[in-house]
Amino acid sequence: MASQDEPGGAENARRAESMLTHAEGSISEDAVLAAARERSEDSGCGAVTPAVGALLSLLTRLSGGKAVVEVGTGVGVSGLWLLAGMRDDGVLTTIDVEPEHQRLAKQAFNEGGIGPSRTRLISGRAQEVLTRLADESYDLVFIDAEPRDQPDFVVEGVRLLRPGGVIVVHRAALGGRAGDPAAHDADVVAVREAARLIAEDERLTPVLVPLGDGILAAARE
Repeated sequence: MASQDEPGGAENARRAESMLTHAEGSISEDAVLAAARERSEDSGCGAVTPAVGALLSLLTRLSGGKAVVEVGTGVGVSGLWLLAGMRDDGVLTTIDVEPEHQRLAKQAFNEGGIGPSRTRLISGRAQEVLTRLADESYDLVFIDAEPRDQPDFVVEGVRLLRPGGVIVVHRAALGGRAGDPAAHDADVVAVREAARLIAEDERLTPVLVPLGDGILAAARE
């Protein structure tokens, strides 16, 4: 039986929601990011939240930030955050199957003053593109793709990481369903498998961060 000093389930949920709201509200986005986010909403293409973006920028900077791979360009919101954490001579390789997404991302990068030599936009299926990238050549790999594809992308992403690099998986919680023992749909099964692959890789040190739809990050030794 819980003591009077211990908050109940409803109170815990309220506190968690309050902290999340505070975390998101503490991040300011400039005019370029705001415009890109508006285009994301207009196009129906999802984008990382401001707090997730800030975390991406931080992890990119800590990883060294010279060579970064992004799976799922979207309209460039996450790319702008990644670039903000990268070195001035860093290159972002970003992959998306939708040419229109990459057109909008290129617009965002241009508006942000990002030179063409800083980005490599590849239109195609990430399953095929990733296999052509070199082993142990990237500081950070960010996966923002369909949940069912996460296991395959995690395998490829870890292969791409140099020692000390970081892999980041967005949508690692699926609104809490990934942690619900009663949930067994295909998306949940895939997300759990991606998490298992990371947890069982002895080279990786993982953490699950409750921002956005869940961020699973792991650093390679």
